[in-house]
Amino acid sequence: MAKDLGKTSTGIEPNVAALLSYVVGWVTGLIFFLIEKDNKFVRFHALQSIIVFGGLTAAMIILSILLSIFFMVHLYFFFPLFRLINLLLWLLGLILWIVLMIKAYQGEYFKVPIAGDIADKKK
Repeated sequence: MAKDLGKTSTGIEPNVAALLSYVVGWVTGLIFFLIEKDNKFVRFHALQSIIVFGGLTAAMIILSILLSIFFMVHLYFFFPLFRLINLLLWLLGLILWIVLMIKAYQGEYFKVPIAGDIADKKK
């Protein structure tokens, strides 16, 4: 019943390598994108991991910097808004992390809007 996803240059089963691309977010995505040269399925999931979780990481860093700036200039009324946005980004990341790992393990080319299209073109 398992799909034939081809062979990998790492010797790891493609669905397992794709799942591992998401385990530590963009970090493992980058590792698998760099070491996997042959398997398009693994490269797709690795690149999607880099784009999705790299983007979420960048957004959270920018929010933290803005929050620090607002703190320094005593604009405390922005704190609840930024904390809410940060919480929503964190929840989105958690849900995406779980769904993407499951879909990768099941052998699916599950595309996150925008990020999946970019990863599909660059794999």
